[in-house]
Amino acid sequence: MLLEKIEIVENRYDEIYQMISNPDIIADQKRYIELNKELKELSKLVNKGKLYKDAVDQKKEAEEYINSSDDQDMIEMAKEQLDVSKEAINNLEDEIKLLLIPKDPDDTKNVVVEIRAGTGGDEASIFAGDLYRMYTKFAQEKKWKISVVDTSEGTAGGFKEVIFEISGEDVYGVLKYESGVHRVQRVPQTETQGRVHTSAATVMILPEAEEFDVEINMSEVRVDYFCSSGPGGQSVNTTYSAVRLTHEPTGVVAQCQDQKSQHKNKEKALKVLRSRLYEIELNKRMESDSKKRNELVKSGDRSAKIRTYNYPQGRVTDHRIGLTLYDLPKILDGDVSKLIDEIQLYINTERLKEAGEV
Repeated sequence: MLLEKIEIVENRYDEIYQMISNPDIIADQKRYIELNKELKELSKLVNKGKLYKDAVDQKKEAEEYINSSDDQDMIEMAKEQLDVSKEAINNLEDEIKLLLIPKDPDDTKNVVVEIRAGTGGDEASIFAGDLYRMYTKFAQEKKWKISVVDTSEGTAGGFKEVIFEISGEDVYGVLKYESGVHRVQRVPQTETQGRVHTSAATVMILPEAEEFDVEINMSEVRVDYFCSSGPGGQSVNTTYSAVRLTHEPTGVVAQCQDQKSQHKNKEKALKVLRSRLYEIELNKRMESDSKKRNELVKSGDRSAKIRTYNYPQGRVTDHRIGLTLYDLPKILDGDVSKLIDEIQLYINTERLKEAGEV
């Protein structure tokens, strides 16, 4: 059964490989990019498929030798080969089943991350700054690129709001389940009685939309230019380099003041605007898909309380899967891989159950 699926994948891989050299396909940028992404994903399956078929052949050879040979030493060697082949087959079957799960087409996209301070005043802004540092450290470890789009700094440190782009390999696929409300429980620096306060910040992970994902009619976008401002509203420069875009049909607003160049700020703001409009479309699709709507772990649900960072106990709890790790300093220093991996494992297990593979 699995060999048949591998053969189907190999045929599709060969088909796409031929297609991407077709001048008509190359001329259609959207189609060309889509096919190259599919080819990249299929190549992982094709490589695992080759290893799997080799292991099956080696197992068959070992079994035949054991059944036909009279040489006891060679039989013992064949038995060792049989054990190695069986283990390889079991491991590769699990890996291939995961790779066969239909991928979210947005998983390969870059992202726009929005972190906003919620309840808790200055402490919430400081925590938003902590989350920004956590995600940027994680991104640096992954060799991803980070580019700040817009910031509104808190009066006591951190951010009231920070928007930044992360680009690299499979960024949205890795980070998409980080969207939601993150809570912190700790004693604020201004607290004289030593009481633990609860504050919150909202994280939003948006797949960065390509130009062909969302077509924006620029005649429907109002463009405003203004002076960049720093903490407390003071002017950073006297030129009107900051840009605010308003999509009048939806009222969606995006702005950028991080760059000195007005042109670059407009370019970045347009990326954010396009991604926010794309998110609206994604949410509409999700609402129409009852299966996705009822999932325990969702991407893009900004209202769900997903995680608590408790300083007195040194723990981080993910409420969606009931996972608690007593490693808070390391996690806030960017080591969020364990949390992300456990969420992905949960998602993949649920999908394998749905497919009847578990």
